[in-house]
Amino acid sequence: MRGQLTFISGGVRSGKSAFAERQLVASARVAGGRLVYIASGRAVDKEMQARIEQHQHDRADQQWTTIEQPVSLENVLPFIQPNDFVLWDCLTTWLANEMYEERADTFCIHVPGCMEKKAVQLLETVRQIRERAAHFTIVSNEVLDELPSPLTETQQYSKWIGLLHQQLVHMADDAIEMDYGLPFYWKKEGQVTTR
Repeated sequence: MRGQLTFISGGVRSGKSAFAERQLVASARVAGGRLVYIASGRAVDKEMQARIEQHQHDRADQQWTTIEQPVSLENVLPFIQPNDFVLWDCLTTWLANEMYEERADTFCIHVPGCMEKKAVQLLETVRQIRERAAHFTIVSNEVLDELPSPLTETQQYSKWIGLLHQQLVHMADDAIEMDYGLPFYWKKEGQVTTR
């Protein structure tokens, strides 16, 4: 039996990670499950380091098992167990990491077919985690409300995040958009809640 899949998006500091953590902690407590946190962030500057440390501090009391996986999400599969409550934070960071993964003296974004392969692999990995875990929650930033960028690579990023968001929402049981710390359900228990 497959587990539940929840997709949560929202702007920066909208409360999406805290909401996701609260949901999974409550569910894991009831089921006696293990909490697993897949972290895609890399401490590339002081601001990102501070954000990572804040997230770690916020999770300290709940005994999360943390897996740091900035690229190649499929590498977490051997660690996922049947009664796990898994939070992946976040898709947007993972996408940037994957786009700029070096390939033959260039980046994946510049190699024909590279991002297509990564997207297929990601969706298959999400399906497999969902098959193994009790509940899998994916957090992502909502970046498509911004004005279009004139920069080609930013346009490519927007294209990929938009495509992945659509496919993940289609797969998800629940699709939630966070705004001002409040959840808005676009999809609940597999059913579209608003049109």
